[in-house]
Amino acid sequence: MYESFFEMEHTPFARDIPVERLYTSPQTEDALGRLVYVVDHQMFAVVTANPGRGKSTMVRMLDGRLGKEKRLLLCLSDSKLTPRWLYAGLLGQLGLEPRYFSGDSKRLLQKEIQTVSAEQKKKVVCALDEARLLGKDMLEELRFLLNYRFDSISPMSLALVGQTELWERKLKLQAYEAIRQRIDMNIALGRLDRAETGKYVASHMAYAGAGKEIFASGAEDEVYKMSAGIPRMINRVCEKALMYARQQQKRLVDERMVRFVADHEMLGGVG
Repeated sequence: MYESFFEMEHTPFARDIPVERLYTSPQTEDALGRLVYVVDHQMFAVVTANPGRGKSTMVRMLDGRLGKEKRLLLCLSDSKLTPRWLYAGLLGQLGLEPRYFSGDSKRLLQKEIQTVSAEQKKKVVCALDEARLLGKDMLEELRFLLNYRFDSISPMSLALVGQTELWERKLKLQAYEAIRQRIDMNIALGRLDRAETGKYVASHMAYAGAGKEIFASGAEDEVYKMSAGIPRMINRVCEKALMYARQQQKRLVDERMVRFVADHEMLGGVG
């Protein structure tokens, strides 16, 4: 592949880049800071963005920021959760077997969270990724889970992570008012601008161990234009451009190469 051709140590635009090596834009840093605040104050947050803008990556980053000695992150990614599978998934991450009835599993989870808080002195946060398709009953279940003791302090913090429609087509509706009133923080992720796109590309190339310039400035302009600043699309455009440059035996990616792969090899638009 192109890695050896460009004398890279790692694949620059892979999905498994360590979180400490990922580029964080100012808006990402702001969002992470707000999420840490949510965890420390046992609050309820909603994180939304259009596809490809880094929602799931942010959950990975959050795990790295929290510090496992004081906070415990439980993470589920399932757009069609039921109460039974919610409690089974969370209890499994805590090393416990779920009960046959979901109500019993809920009580076991609540008890374990109290134990983690009181004995281990850890704050518990649950992050539910792909939350846009959660039904009203499931969202109500989450609301009761947060407020089961009917006091001002929740036993845990919760972050719902999903596409923009989670907020626009669901939580904003009158039918969800009781849930919406419970939300403490609404975080929306946008696109990267041109300068941030350049820094994103440079950061990933540095992780790969590229010792010399590979993307010309004009190429980065085209990457931004073709990707509209959406991280997933930046990855796709850059990956295709590097492959094409390798095929052409060119060690510098220019704007013409980026335009070529965008016109001939990209199967989907930026959205």
